[in-house]
Amino acid sequence: MVKTPIFSTRWDNQHIWWDPEQFCGLDHILVPTQLLWIPDLTIEEMTEQDKPSPSPYLNIKSHGWVEFRNDQVVISFCKMQVYRFPFDIQSCNISFKSIMHPSEEIALFYNSNDTEITEESREAMQTQFEWLFLSMTVTNETVNHFGFNQTMIIYTINMKRRSVLYIANFLLPVFFLLCLDFGSFLMSDTGGEKVGFKITLLLSVTVMQLILKDILPCSSDRIPLTVAYCIGIFTLMLVSLLETILAIHLIGKDEQEEEKQRGDDSQAEKGCFTVVKKRSRLPSVENMSAPNKEGNTSRNTDVSQAIEKISDELGESRKTITLLCSRSYDKKPGYWTGVAQKINKVFAFIYIISAILFLLTLAIMWCPPREQK
Repeated sequence: MVKTPIFSTRWDNQHIWWDPEQFCGLDHILVPTQLLWIPDLTIEEMTEQDKPSPSPYLNIKSHGWVEFRNDQVVISFCKMQVYRFPFDIQSCNISFKSIMHPSEEIALFYNSNDTEITEESREAMQTQFEWLFLSMTVTNETVNHFGFNQTMIIYTINMKRRSVLYIANFLLPVFFLLCLDFGSFLMSDTGGEKVGFKITLLLSVTVMQLILKDILPCSSDRIPLTVAYCIGIFTLMLVSLLETILAIHLIGKDEQEEEKQRGDDSQAEKGCFTVVKKRSRLPSVENMSAPNKEGNTSRNTDVSQAIEKISDELGESRKTITLLCSRSYDKKPGYWTGVAQKINKVFAFIYIISAILFLLTLAIMWCPPREQK
């Protein structure tokens, strides 16, 4: 919808003429609009007109020119092309023609100097909010709507959207979310913090897409580049989340094998203690079953030898346990953990290169065309 100020219309009335010298230098007069004929001009794209009544007077010149000045605001329809939103340049038409008269009865003339029309229009525009006026051109064509030819004058207004607020409030926040996803590659894959962080980023991009739905016009035949920008970043983050889930799954397989290995080691340790206990009991049994014919001296010697033997066996078992413990502390990353680390490095490189190429492609496609003169 475009609001357009309408300025003035002039036409020649061949039945009106006087000599200003014969009327005290009077070269123009004002008369009510009801006294003279007014061309039935209309705007083809007009959908609504403001409520104030038109000017009640006509300005008549001594040489027969009649001017009808009626400054008002009309709302006209304009199809928006938002493919490059918010860096789009729109061209809207305002077409004037007669309602009932053919071109043989009313001939429409216009100022064909586009530069002059552009400068006059720029001076007349006191405020420009979302749109920045670029230029205005004028052409004419002949149409046949009611079985006869009519002349139509078409004013084309070229304007550019102010994109600073859209960049600050939408494009940059989405880009910062992508940068945070880059930083997530420095986080550890163990635990669920990395997955939770990436899911939060995905939800943030979804919220930005809902905001885009409210601010983006719906009159485009193609998918706007802004929508492609959001969908592309959302897709990159989604693939990154899936890669993180895969890496955590591979690391989890190594942890399962670790738990199984620890169970086997604990069983081996129990077996070692059982052997030690059985072997330590044998000398005592032999000592207890020895005949009591020997004296106290030989009995004490056998007991001391058995204690020394048990001490040696305990030392060997201690070395075995120390070896098992050192094996658990000095373990290297498992096979699947190494695979996950390699996948993370390769994916991080491909991810960053893909994101850079995607953003560069969008930037080239976003570049506005040359300003129309």
